[in-house]
Amino acid sequence: MKTFRLLIVALLVASSAAAQNNTGKGTNDEYSPTVYLISVNETETVEDCGCPALAAAELNRLAAASAIQDYRDTHRAGFQQAEKPQFIFTTKNNKFSFAVGGYINMRVGYDFEGIVDNIDFIPADIPMTRNYATDQKLMMDATTSRLYLKAIANTRALGRVVVYVDGDFRGGARNSYTPRLRSAYVSFLGFTLGRDISTFTDLLAAPNTIDFQGPNAYNLHFATMVRWEKSFWNDCMKFGVAAEMPKVSGTYGEYAAPVPQRMPDFPVYLQVMWGPDRQSHIRASAVFRNMYERNLDKNYTTSQFGWGVQASGHIRVARVLDLFFNGVYGEGITPYIQDLAGAGLDFTPVPGWPTHLQTMPMYGWQAAAQINLSRRVSFSGGYSTVEVCKKNGFYSNDEYRTGEYIFGNMFVKITPRCKFGVEYLYGTRENMDGLKNHANRANMMVQYNF
Repeated sequence: MKTFRLLIVALLVASSAAAQNNTGKGTNDEYSPTVYLISVNETETVEDCGCPALAAAELNRLAAASAIQDYRDTHRAGFQQAEKPQFIFTTKNNKFSFAVGGYINMRVGYDFEGIVDNIDFIPADIPMTRNYATDQKLMMDATTSRLYLKAIANTRALGRVVVYVDGDFRGGARNSYTPRLRSAYVSFLGFTLGRDISTFTDLLAAPNTIDFQGPNAYNLHFATMVRWEKSFWNDCMKFGVAAEMPKVSGTYGEYAAPVPQRMPDFPVYLQVMWGPDRQSHIRASAVFRNMYERNLDKNYTTSQFGWGVQASGHIRVARVLDLFFNGVYGEGITPYIQDLAGAGLDFTPVPGWPTHLQTMPMYGWQAAAQINLSRRVSFSGGYSTVEVCKKNGFYSNDEYRTGEYIFGNMFVKITPRCKFGVEYLYGTRENMDGLKNHANRANMMVQYNF
């Protein structure tokens, strides 16, 4: 009989907890997931608890509301970020909860009057010769569909502990749909341990684009890291510093060779926030790196020092207008500029002195605006450019010099979970010798969040 009564209590718990709305702060985002309570004390019966069913249902409602608030507080918005989960499972006291979420993203694109030799719109990948094979191209892609698992534990010793793992399907060759791990980290007491988006990245400094890559001067860089962040002054300022596993992409020539790296990258930032819910901010960032290589001419291991600085931000001018921007300058920082990642331009041989290497100076900036006609309809547009500067001349004629990225798009929320978008993209690439080419792309997207 006790088992039967426990089963009744468990059913009441699950049914009363489902679809509960949190009435605390931040309810204006209409976040109302389904919450399931998954824990019942096996020694407790209806007679033992000494409370009527309505009181038990109220406790369940409070547990569900607390779980919803946890996922609201720890949600990270911004470029390429998934929505809050629609299904949450929690213990009856909300000491532990987990959620599964993600989205299906289907994109259709068509290149015309010049193509980009990539499924993403990357100006650096524009072919520099025009012929029958580089004029038009059709694309269909669902590899950016996302799946994530998030768990939250409310502990006495470490406070709120967040575990997050997510992935998409871009791990192998193009269109192979091989699963890929994007993030895998645990965070507590301001620390983040594991693989996450770089501390140098400002996720709120760029508007969403259908193009998965985004503006070529922006940076969305993943790294394995140890990071510490702290908010202070009534959440009006935030500081962060990290040690991150480096990625080096240099041109070694005949007299140098790659070696395993020996020092992490060190990004740091200071951010100032204001406005309702701290929706506006300006951030100053820097990154310092030491890139090791082997000098084959003198048979010893040496290093090249790289550094970069960035100003970025998002300003909510009014409910109908948001502004986004970032500008970055440095030497040997290709992982931190979208268009230059993997381009072999962290360093190159010195022209006329091939036994020595030099870091390459580079910069980029992007600015964009988003017009919010309503909660469901928005328009965005912007301009972005990247340039690799000459230093003692340049290494080769076909070396990348500058790229441009211009976009305009519209997004419509058909339902709270379903989004439709259309987009136009124009890009150019110019080499050191002045050779230049361009490309156009039209994109369409449907995304369903779960």
